Amino acid sequence: MEKIALRIKNWIRQNPKEAIILGVILLVATFLRLYRISEYMTFLGDEGRDVIIVRRLLVDFDPILIGPGTSIGNMYLGPLYYYLMAPALALAGLSPVGPAVQIALLGVATAFFVWHLARDWFGKWGAAVASSLYAIAPTVIIYSRSSWNPNIMPFFALLSIWGTWKFWQEGRWRWLAVVGVALAFTLQSHYLALLLFPVIGFFWLLTYLKVRKTGEAKKFLLNSVFAGIIFLILMSPLVIFDARHGWRNWEAMKTFFTERQTTVSARPWNAIPKIPKLSQNITTRVLSGKNETVGRFTLAAILILSLIVFVKRKSLDRKSKAAFLLISVWLLVALAGLGNYKQEIYDHYFGFFFAAPFLLLGGLVEKITKTERNKILIGTLSIGIILLVSVNLFGNPLRYQPNRQLQRSQAVADKIIEESGGERFNLAVLAERNYDDGYQYFLELRGVPVIDIDPQLADETTAEQLFVVCELAKEKCDPTHSPKAEVANFGWSKIEEEWDISGVTLYQLVHTE
Repeated sequence: MEKIALRIKNWIRQNPKEAIILGVILLVATFLRLYRISEYMTFLGDEGRDVIIVRRLLVDFDPILIGPGTSIGNMYLGPLYYYLMAPALALAGLSPVGPAVQIALLGVATAFFVWHLARDWFGKWGAAVASSLYAIAPTVIIYSRSSWNPNIMPFFALLSIWGTWKFWQEGRWRWLAVVGVALAFTLQSHYLALLLFPVIGFFWLLTYLKVRKTGEAKKFLLNSVFAGIIFLILMSPLVIFDARHGWRNWEAMKTFFTERQTTVSARPWNAIPKIPKLSQNITTRVLSGKNETVGRFTLAAILILSLIVFVKRKSLDRKSKAAFLLISVWLLVALAGLGNYKQEIYDHYFGFFFAAPFLLLGGLVEKITKTERNKILIGTLSIGIILLVSVNLFGNPLRYQPNRQLQRSQAVADKIIEESGGERFNLAVLAERNYDDGYQYFLELRGVPVIDIDPQLADETTAEQLFVVCELAKEKCDPTHSPKAEVANFGWSKIEEEWDISGVTLYQLVHTE
């Protein structure tokens, strides 16, 4: 640690202006992710489910062998994300804000990684552009301040790419183990991380071909095997769970990839017609603050700048060429993979390559400014960067009122505890995209367990009162006639009381005579 601290101190002394710029970028990144995080963070059913599980791990020492379920395909991820959450939740006194802060700090660390890689590969101006835009990108910020399994993907995906660079270009074989760890975390955050495997596999093969006839081949292969063992160990809880439950997860994965009518295409070339639109979506949502007009111009600018750099590639140094190759393969595999996906593509699906467009743009800016003497081109490029900064700041999520979902869940839980009078109760949530675990967490935290109705044990599990949280518009709330299982299983009922709390309606239902 002393050596690292000394190196940082020496670098700051030698590069004071650059150190100030980096410091400002990281401060901005930290502010945009941590400011009033308890009010801006997402806290719905998924987040409530996660803290319920991790709290039981901490309080009841209940081991976790399986992670969250996927939105389609009936598959489950591994539990690494839950174990990563545990220290943050414990340090925060079981407050869900703790894991959200952890995600925010990982987001700041990712912004630093973007700067570090761009600085190493291209130069200081490319690093400043790439990390500045990453720090203020609205989409990146949104997924950097809530505790959710896909939100760790940008950090660990970039770590795996950094490790790939280390073994491919620097011959540092121990970094293969880092890649193994990073891939396990990334894969257990979202199965789209599978698209990182062909990227890393391609550069692993290039490295092997380069060293296979040298004395380094044995070391390289031994470290590769070691990395594979680490990866398998980290994936083993999911395998153990699957083995104990009839390989249900494996069967679901096999079905997902073999019955491809509505999920993925088996023909990679089917992605080609989708690549232009998909590329525009990426530049719009990730680089351009979701401004579609600016997104189109940004994509055109990147293509033109890439063509200029490619034409003058002889002027590039070896490191820059290798870096552009790595980023290009990363992006091309991402485009091919997402292009073959038949379902809707959400913003968080880009998490496994969030950093790639920023690194590419930063590298292009650095090389154009160094090799081009055309003042008009340089001026246009500068105006373009200022425009990108402007639209990203204009689209900043802090400009909007916080959702206060965490506070709402607490307030509703407090009201339920107050009105239940210490008696047993059942719970239901009427919403378009939410369920009861966000509210249930705070009930369990206060030692008030929610009784779930089991139709086969109705007499034992049906309480005398049912609390229904309706997140729909008031005129759409009809709790006594809702077809939702939690309500229907309660039986014939009537509304005893109702309250408006933080934008939702809470009903107390009792059985009719």
